[in-house]
Amino acid sequence: MVIFKYVSDLQQYLSQNAERHAGIGFVPTMGALHDGHVSLIKKAKKDNACVVASIFVNPTQFNDPADFEKYPISVEQDVAMLIEAGCDVLFLPSVLEMYPDGTDKMPTYNFDKLEAVLEGAQRPGHFKGVGQVVARLLNIVQPTHLYMGQKDYQQAMIVNRLLQLMGKENDISLIVVPTVREADGLAMSSRNRRLTEPQRTLAATIYQCLVSIQAKQTTDEFSLVQKECMDLLTQKGFEPEYVSLADATDLTLLDAFSANRKMVALIAARLGGVRLIDNMLLN
Repeated sequence: MVIFKYVSDLQQYLSQNAERHAGIGFVPTMGALHDGHVSLIKKAKKDNACVVASIFVNPTQFNDPADFEKYPISVEQDVAMLIEAGCDVLFLPSVLEMYPDGTDKMPTYNFDKLEAVLEGAQRPGHFKGVGQVVARLLNIVQPTHLYMGQKDYQQAMIVNRLLQLMGKENDISLIVVPTVREADGLAMSSRNRRLTEPQRTLAATIYQCLVSIQAKQTTDEFSLVQKECMDLLTQKGFEPEYVSLADATDLTLLDAFSANRKMVALIAARLGGVRLIDNMLLN
C-alpha cells in the first residue's frame, strides 16, 4: 500500500497508473477503523482495479467541539488493517492540505429537507461539513465507485444528493454496504471504543429496539412501539434523541407503518456521553 499526504502526489500517482480506466474504488474514513470499514475495502477490491482509502478527521462536520477532541485516533493500527484488507492507496492529509484557503470560500450545498431532519436536526451544520469534505475528496481522487456503510443511512443519502448537485451522478457510483454488527447486534462504530465495559453491554439495546420495530410493524401502531423503545432506552440509562420511522427513499418522517412503501427505522441515543446511531430497513 502506498501512502500519500499531499494532493499533488496522490493525483500524480493515480494519473501515472492507469487504474482509473479499470475502476477506482474510494472509501473515505475518519480512521479508528473496524471490521465495518474492512468490509467496504473488500467490496471495493472486488469491484475495482485500485482501491483508495482516506483517513481525515474532518473538523467542519463536528457541531460539538468536545466530540471532535475525543474522536479516537489510531493511525498505525488503521494502516495495518488497510494493508491486510488489500487497500492499494491511503490518502492521509492534514487539515491545511484539505483546506489550504480555509473553508469560508468553499462551495456549500443545499440538501433541503434531507439535512433538516434526524441527524440534521440534532447536529446543526453537520451535513454542511460532510458535503464540503466529501466534495473535496471526490475532486481529488476522482473515483469511479464510492463506498459507504448503511449505518450512516442519512449521510449516504446526503452524499447521493451531493453527487447529483456536483453533476457527478453519472461518473461515480455510490455503493452502500450493509452494516457490520457485533455478535450481540451492536453496529460497529469508531465511537464504540469510548464505551466502558458495562456501557458496551447495554449498547446492544439499540439494536434490540430496531428488531422490535421490525417485528411489530404488522401488528402494532408505530407510536406504541416508538414509546416502548424510548422508555426502554431511558430505563437502561440512555438519553434517546429520536426513535423514528421514515420513507427509505427520501427520509420523509412517517407517523405510521405502511405496507405500500419502503421504510427505515432510525435511532440515535447517548450513553455515558457517547452518541450512538443505528437503523434498519423494514420489510
